Amino acid sequence: MYFLNYAFMQRALLAAVLVGVTAPAIGIYLVQRRQALMGDGIGHVAMTGVGLGFLLSTSPVWMATAVSVLGAVLMELIRWYGRTRGDIALAMLFYGGMAGGVMLINLAPGGSNANLMSYLFGSLSTVSGSDVTAICVLAAFVLLVTLGLRRQLFAVSQDEEFARVTGLPVRTLNLLTAVTAAVTVTVAMRVVGLLLVSALMVVPVAAAQQLSRSFTVTFVIAVAIGVAVTVSGTITSYYQDVPPGATIVLLTIAAFLALTALATPLARRRARAAAAAQPAGDPAECAIPAARGTGEEVGV
Repeated sequence: MYFLNYAFMQRALLAAVLVGVTAPAIGIYLVQRRQALMGDGIGHVAMTGVGLGFLLSTSPVWMATAVSVLGAVLMELIRWYGRTRGDIALAMLFYGGMAGGVMLINLAPGGSNANLMSYLFGSLSTVSGSDVTAICVLAAFVLLVTLGLRRQLFAVSQDEEFARVTGLPVRTLNLLTAVTAAVTVTVAMRVVGLLLVSALMVVPVAAAQQLSRSFTVTFVIAVAIGVAVTVSGTITSYYQDVPPGATIVLLTIAAFLALTALATPLARRRARAAAAAQPAGDPAECAIPAARGTGEEVGV
């Protein structure tokens, strides 16, 4: 544990824990909404923010946050009004964001694509004290939204029409989900990297769903997996001198495969137990219910 004596490892581990908590916390709503790749698209847009940060000599984290939030709002507007051309507009937004980031960072004084690599794939040694401060503030916002509005966000993620009928502000909640996802991307980019953050938002949730269908239990398991893989990946990266983002994502996929292998025989055993407990005779779905009275008729 002597690596804790190094200040850069202390900062990296703190950032890793916050990323491990926040990414699955918003990812569970994106999976329910079938928007698993939303984080990937926001990551492309955030690259422009990183490039602007270098060009204007300001914090790349805060600039990436502003640009990715703007991109997330545009994505929601395109989803609402885009209709048939929405996919083309989104593609231009994503690839334009990536190209803009590369161009701006090369225009910055002393800038080069090497500066961009730590934001694309994560880096332990470049996590500064100001980065940790920004990550803590942004992570607090993500947790405030995902936990404080969990009932409303879950309702909208499950069925927008039903949520609208019940009086929930569906568009506002959709917009808030998109903005929270954008903030999460910038929280994670220093540890996992912009190009890999989407995996950490989605795969832990998919792994947790192998063990439970309850929203609360899935949420807790997904966050536990997120923290475990980010901390393990950060420590492995230190000892083996490998990229932290790639290491974390590979560990996350390994956790998914392991839980899938564990859940399959358990599901089969439960199915056999349920079949054995069912009374002999007609299947329940084919059984005819007993009449409630001899003179009673079925109403139409």
